[in-house]
Amino acid sequence: MPPHIPLNFPSNKLNTEYKMTIQTTRFTTLLGLSLSLCAALLLSACAAPVLVAGAAGGATVASDQRSNQALLDDQLIEAKAKDAIYDDPTRAKRIHVNVTSYNYVVLLTGEALSAETRDKVVDIVRHLDKVRRVHNEIRVADLTDFASRTRDTWITSKVKSQMIATRDFPSSRIKVVTENGSVYLMGLVTKELGNQAAAITSKVDGVQRVIKLFEYI
Repeated sequence: MPPHIPLNFPSNKLNTEYKMTIQTTRFTTLLGLSLSLCAALLLSACAAPVLVAGAAGGATVASDQRSNQALLDDQLIEAKAKDAIYDDPTRAKRIHVNVTSYNYVVLLTGEALSAETRDKVVDIVRHLDKVRRVHNEIRVADLTDFASRTRDTWITSKVKSQMIATRDFPSSRIKVVTENGSVYLMGLVTKELGNQAAAITSKVDGVQRVIKLFEYI
């Protein structure tokens, strides 16, 4: 995600910084897509499930319920959305937006300095190819600082660790996104599994609220 650019940043440095940020983002995205493609090809060629050792001593099947095509499409949607959102340097200074796509459903989290800017971002993503639905969780507020974003990353790590440590819980089926202490859960799950994931998450220190955005199967 491109970093927040201060409003008083010199214009000549802004252009250089912005171009470098976009180039880095695109390189990272292409690398991620390449790795995902390799993983998808390996999965389609292997009959045996991939096992991930759990912290409680057991093992769970790495069973993301999305198809290989959906996995790749979701990454493409995220890449296209980020490029489209941040292609305007003026808008880039006024937002901090995270894009998460799961089975063609997009979650937008973060902050925008105005409702107009927020609505523009949502409209951009809503019109991207293959996007089925957009959950708009962008707040109209001051942009969060580095410390706040670091705390969110730490909370996400703790939630995932707790899920992995829970015996017989298929943690790989749950997508965890944290923004300003709020934890969003996505995935293709049963209601029972979704409720269990929410219960695990709610007990993690630092979590202020839990929002379930599951698609139930």
